[in-house]
Amino acid sequence: MDILLIVAEVSLLILVFYLFNWLFGIISKHSIKVSWLKGRAEKIKLLRRNISRLSLFICVVLCLALIGANGLLLYQDKNVQEYQLALIYSIPIQFWQGLVTAILKSISLLSIVGLSVKPLHSLLDVICDRTKRYEKLSANDESVETFFSLLKINLTNSIWFLAVILCAQFLLVPQVVINYLYIALRIYIIIALGILFVKAISAIVNSLDDLGIKYSRPDNWLRFYDHLRQALPLIQKYLEYVIYVSMATLVVLQIDFIAGMAVYGPRIIQIIGIIFFSGFLVQVTNLTIEEILLKNKTLTDLQKQRRLTIIPLIQSFVKYLIYFTGGIAILRNLNIDPTPILAGAGIVGLAVGFGAQNLINDMVCGFFILFENYYLVGDYIQIKDSSGFVEAIDLRTTRIRHPNGQLYIVRNGEINNIINYSKQYIYAVVEVRVSYESNLDRVYAVIEKLGRELNENNEDVLEPTLVDGVEKFDEYNLLIRTITKVKPGTHNKIQRLLRKLIKDLFDREGIEIPFVRRILIVKNYPESDSLNTDIELL
Repeated sequence: MDILLIVAEVSLLILVFYLFNWLFGIISKHSIKVSWLKGRAEKIKLLRRNISRLSLFICVVLCLALIGANGLLLYQDKNVQEYQLALIYSIPIQFWQGLVTAILKSISLLSIVGLSVKPLHSLLDVICDRTKRYEKLSANDESVETFFSLLKINLTNSIWFLAVILCAQFLLVPQVVINYLYIALRIYIIIALGILFVKAISAIVNSLDDLGIKYSRPDNWLRFYDHLRQALPLIQKYLEYVIYVSMATLVVLQIDFIAGMAVYGPRIIQIIGIIFFSGFLVQVTNLTIEEILLKNKTLTDLQKQRRLTIIPLIQSFVKYLIYFTGGIAILRNLNIDPTPILAGAGIVGLAVGFGAQNLINDMVCGFFILFENYYLVGDYIQIKDSSGFVEAIDLRTTRIRHPNGQLYIVRNGEINNIINYSKQYIYAVVEVRVSYESNLDRVYAVIEKLGRELNENNEDVLEPTLVDGVEKFDEYNLLIRTITKVKPGTHNKIQRLLRKLIKDLFDREGIEIPFVRRILIVKNYPESDSLNTDIELL
């Protein structure tokens, strides 16, 4: 009888450990499905194997201990059943009642949680669908679905985690274990909420972007949205960084031996705020400068061109001023006095200034170019071998874009001779060759008639084409020079157009444009062994 009792006890102990391993296996499988644990599937599987091996070892040790203790009782000629019953009866009945009550409470709680998870998921799905249908926005559907999917997983895991802690309290698990479980739960909730806030910010930003595009009109304040839209990624990144730092600070506060490091969290948030505010202020000031200088609809083309030239310089100056102020604010936030640093930077800057005379020369020349209005952005100019339209004027360099596409970058200090083709007007000069037999009066009349038609039909032409007269007597033709007064920077285009029109007109009027003709005469000499060829030019 005692042997059977020992076998039954060992079998019950093995069954308990088997159930424990089975339950832990189910928990491991569900843990792998958690979004932020998917990348650690291999580690979770390894942990499961190690715990299974440890539980097997503990089970074997307890079975051996149970067999050894009962064997000792048998060796001492004691009745195992009576001894164990006496041991059980020595435990107060209230303990067994409490244990049964705790088990029933735990089973009831776990059952309620299991039954409530599915309706909770259905409710969140309904809220998700209504959110996606709000204002008929579609740009944020993916981010909204991601948010609610993550919310379901984290909410479900938190509820189950809390249920396990309450079951541990029902089963009178030592308070120190329960305290650590609560700390783990708080850390999990903090991380889960932080990730949810990040996903929520993505959904909100996408929704606001869609709404801004939908309701922007030229007559309301949302007309500036296209200019400020590029600030949305900056705002989103700032809020995400603030959430991550806040999340790390709250997690650190839950752990006693590193809780003192949490004081750095607010400082980091302030530094991130300074950086964000500086970048956002730069974009707002750029928009404000453009709005102030270009909002007047009565500006002439020359005034608008001048303002487009000066706007980038003002924006650059304001940008550096804002970032310089932000850097000082960051130093003060770190309890670093910026005064010695600024003094040292001034001395270093003075020393560098003496060695950077070319840099200073370029900046001074750039200032005088802008001050004396030598050329503006959009002007067609020529500087030495560089010619084209001015793309930008900086304090150090001038960027010129040639009509063929190449970009010239010229140092302002090297600019001495400037040809500006964009001041008030310019002449498109076209030279035409006619034969000596041509009637010049008729040729002049035909060209001037063409010039009057071109003036009427082309807005770039300011005055009709004029014939200056015979420019040169060539060997085979006469060279006639014509000039057409056109708008600045359009002379090349008008020259090409005028040459084509003159060629077409001369063909219709029967006016010959002379050109050299070459005739090849090939002579063969059959009496010679080789072929001799004479080429005569007529």
